[in-house]
Amino acid sequence: MPEYQASWLPAFHKEVALDSSHMVRLLPPQFQSTAHWIGKAIKPRSLLRIGSDSPLPIGIGYLGWRLETPGVAAHDLLSVALDNNVRAVWLSFGTQLHSWIDFIRKSERKPGTTKILVQVNSVKEALVAVQDWKADIVIAQGIEAGGHGSSSAPSLLTLLSEILSAIPKDGPPILGAGGIVNGSQLASLLVLGASGAVLGTRFLLSPESLYLESQRQALISAPEGSSVRTMAFDYARNTLGWPEGIDGRGLRNSTVDEFEKGANVEDLQRNYAEGMKTGDIDRIVTWAGASVGLLSRIQPAKVSHAEISSN
Repeated sequence: MPEYQASWLPAFHKEVALDSSHMVRLLPPQFQSTAHWIGKAIKPRSLLRIGSDSPLPIGIGYLGWRLETPGVAAHDLLSVALDNNVRAVWLSFGTQLHSWIDFIRKSERKPGTTKILVQVNSVKEALVAVQDWKADIVIAQGIEAGGHGSSSAPSLLTLLSEILSAIPKDGPPILGAGGIVNGSQLASLLVLGASGAVLGTRFLLSPESLYLESQRQALISAPEGSSVRTMAFDYARNTLGWPEGIDGRGLRNSTVDEFEKGANVEDLQRNYAEGMKTGDIDRIVTWAGASVGLLSRIQPAKVSHAEISSN
């Protein structure tokens, strides 16, 4: 059994039942307002039937560059997590992550109760997270990861090996992220010396996620090699502002094809908006890691967790 295993669920559609003290459910970064975030944090507390004074057994992810955007109430956004006494805060893709870590450390209800997870894409970033920021957990994200990541990141196995060789033996747990969908892949990370893994695409197939049924079917039907790294979806959705070198990995569709052919951005955005109205998977984004071709069925998150842990 790995020391840590995390699932990256897009949201809670209904209760997620997972019987493991080592399992952390994470709400991903959002572009919405503080009020929207408060709703995101309160909903799982209600679904899991946890009182307001008790710790909330989830983590919340924050995009560093969004916190650093002028006009964004960064401290208010971070306080949503701290006021709800969540188990973990995940930070990624920013130039001022140290300042957010400092705020969390000074503002959490009880010192040391909020685990700080820092996502990295290089050995240099990992050393800073460990030595300078004293991160509780470091996430090594390889090029295979679905969603956003560094376009120049090494493969997960290479990155993980390099980081584990560089950090002190008594350093924080290192988790691997990127293309992990089954127990065999998880085992390979543990053999290298990782403390566990982060899974995203596998849990997008869970009925508990807010993915559309058409998106889940697209994941199941996707052949090997069908996920690609691209900025097409960010231009089409107008979710720009990512740091240099960061793009997203999702299933290839007409949005990607037209973007690569130099389509007008306004046309991309108009077609994407129309696709959103109908759930057209040939237009909208379906984030997916490189191992999407190994997925074959929709099943509850609890079942997926049990399968991965037992293999």
